[in-house]
Amino acid sequence: MIRKVYIFEALSSHVRRRILAYLSQTDLNAGDIAKHFNISKPTVSRHLSVLENAELISSHRKGQFIYYHLNRDHLVSNIYDFLADFCPCSRRYKKESKALAKSQAKERNKKHE
Repeated sequence: MIRKVYIFEALSSHVRRRILAYLSQTDLNAGDIAKHFNISKPTVSRHLSVLENAELISSHRKGQFIYYHLNRDHLVSNIYDFLADFCPCSRRYKKESKALAKSQAKERNKKHE
């Protein structure tokens, strides 16, 4: 649950949501991202750090630049998990899914014995 708190804390900032939108279709470096904002490059870097700590984005080096990209699967799965915890109709299905997973694990263990 703690990781989800980081995710929603990261999403609470308008600037960080805009950064995610810019990264939704392409990888960008910090300088390219900063061009879209009226804030300093160090401030953009801090926002990128928050997004990276929440695992909403990842980075990779290309030459002298660090490029950022959206971790789309992580974002979607964590939002779904969060909503499933609080949506009354989803709780029952989540419990059933957990029971099914335990049952499947027991079956796999029996096969390996």
